[in-house]
Order: sequence, then structure tokens, then C-alpha cells
Amino acid sequence: MVAENGVPGVSILKPLVGVDSNLFSNLETFFNMNYSKYELLFCIHEESDPSLMLVKSLMQKYPHIEAQYFIGGKQVGVNPKVNNMMPAYQAAKYELIMVSDSGLRMKEDTLTDMVNTMTENVGLVHQMPFTCDRKTFPSTLEKVYFGTAFARIYLVSDLLRINCTTGMSFISRKHVIEEAGGMQEFGEYLSEDFFMAKAVIDRGWRVKISSEPAWQNSGVCSIASFQNRVLRWAKLRIAMHPLIIFFEPMSESVVMGVAASLAIMRLFGWSFLVCYLVHMLNWFLLDYILLKIVQNGPLPFGKFDYIIAWLMRELSVIPIFTQALLDPTIKWRTGAELRLRWGGKAVEAQTKK
Repeated sequence: MVAENGVPGVSILKPLVGVDSNLFSNLETFFNMNYSKYELLFCIHEESDPSLMLVKSLMQKYPHIEAQYFIGGKQVGVNPKVNNMMPAYQAAKYELIMVSDSGLRMKEDTLTDMVNTMTENVGLVHQMPFTCDRKTFPSTLEKVYFGTAFARIYLVSDLLRINCTTGMSFISRKHVIEEAGGMQEFGEYLSEDFFMAKAVIDRGWRVKISSEPAWQNSGVCSIASFQNRVLRWAKLRIAMHPLIIFFEPMSESVVMGVAASLAIMRLFGWSFLVCYLVHMLNWFLLDYILLKIVQNGPLPFGKFDYIIAWLMRELSVIPIFTQALLDPTIKWRTGAELRLRWGGKAVEAQTKK
């Protein structure tokens, strides 16, 4: 532990629902951070949730770390995550509030980096999602997605000061959230992270990205679970920004390649196929360079695996986006089924009898 005095305290909210094979080791990293003033507030969905046993075990193993758990949440809206975090949020004793998803690992110096990024004019610091190294093909697909398509949009949006905050891992000033009505004010949105960041920006504060990514390390890693996540995020983006229906597909390599190649063929008489193949090759190579930069080290898979994962991701974009347009309902881990409305608000979906 760092023996420095005067560092700002951080209250870390960890919403938990269920367990997976990596949950214990992921949570343990939060007990071993090189930061001198923080508390861990675990938000357990219900008394019978198996994650409670893991939390109790870690609290006994690390009694010198301030930690407590809250069970059952508090109903303030339709967002199950916000409901789950409310008692911990209200009990948080520090000005800086961190929200951190259950599937994340934390490096020893990450919290220090995030707090250092929280300068005087900054109201919220967030992390770009990335993935830990794992050996399965679904994990390769995840790493390729988060290190290419996702990283490209996330980093460009941050550079242009466009709100791109994800709720996976971020720190905010509690008094700014209170000025916006408190965390309960965002219970009507499923994308509470985006609207919390928007509230911070609307009050004249900066939102900045940490230099450390959020290291995802969920024990559940399959192609189906990955595609379901991407589908859920697409539904949220469409509900929040309906104009995305027209513009987001044009940011993808397949659609942009067709449009650009048709234009070049029309203007200069060049071969559509040649133009399209050159476009896709350049996009493929630039994505690989970006992935290597984000990874900041050797990749845990070979070039052939990268090719297959990259092609699978690029070719699945349009089908997933189309499905998101046709079905605006989202099923939460707790079993709740919610329907999105324009503007990002959500209501409980009517169950079919």
C-alpha cells in the first residue's frame, strides 16, 4: 500500500450478479491495488446470489481493506444495474465514485492513473474497454473487435470530445452527479453511463480517458455471448441517437468499401473489384497496426487467427445491426426484459401470454 497522505479517497461500486470461473481472481485484484485510500462497496443482486460467498471470503482474507456489501438494491427505475448500486452509492463516503463491472481485472497502478487524470477541470474519467490475453478463438474475436473497430471509434470520439463513455469502468465526482439529481436520476435509462457523462459535460466539466484500458476477463467467453453484447450495444446506440441508423453503417469497412469503389468506378472508370480489394486490404492492415498499438506487446494469437476473427467481425456487422433495428428489446442478466424507446429511455417489456 502507498503510504502517501492527502490523496483523494475513492468509493468503488462493484455490481455483482452470479459468478463465473474468473470472478474470484478478478475481484481479488481490487484488494491488491497500490493506492492508499479507497473502499470497496459490493452490490449483490439478492441474498442467494453465489457471488456473496466469494465477497465474504475476500473480505476475510484482506481485513485491512475497507470493504462492505449491500444486498437487494433499491428500486429507482427500470435499470437493474442502477437499482443494484443505489444503496452502495448512498453509503459511499468519498467524493470520487468509481463504477467497475464484475468481469474486470485491475492492475496495481490503474486506480492511481485514473485519479491522476482527474485534474481540476475534469468531472469524469473513463477507461477504454479491452481484453486480457486468453487462448480460445472467442477470446481472439473479442480482442480483435475491442482493439480495432471499437478502439478506432472510441479513441477518435475522445479526441473530438464526443461523449463515448462506457459504464464498464469510470470515476466521477459525486457532487456533480448529485447536482444532476443523483444516481437515481439515471435509473430510467439502460445506458446510464452515457447520460451520466452527458450530465457532467452539460455542467461544464471535461470527460477524459485514462491511459490504462479496462481489462475484461470474464469467465464466460463464447461467440454467442460476444455477439449478444455487440447486439445490445447497437440497440442502445440506435435508441440514443436515431441518426446512427444512417451513419453508423457507413463507418464500416464493407459498406464504405462498396460506396467508395462504386464512386471511383463511376468517376474514373477503374475496376470496382480492384478498388474494393485494395480498400479492404488497407483497412485490414491499419486495423492490425491499431490492435498492436492497443495491445502494447505480443498478441496471444497468430496472424491466421487474426484474419479469421477480423473477417468474421466485419462480415457480421450488417446482420447484427439489422437485428438491432428490428428488435429493440434487451434481456438483462437478472431476467428482466426491457424495451428501448427513442432517446435512450427504457420500459419494462410486456410479456406475451
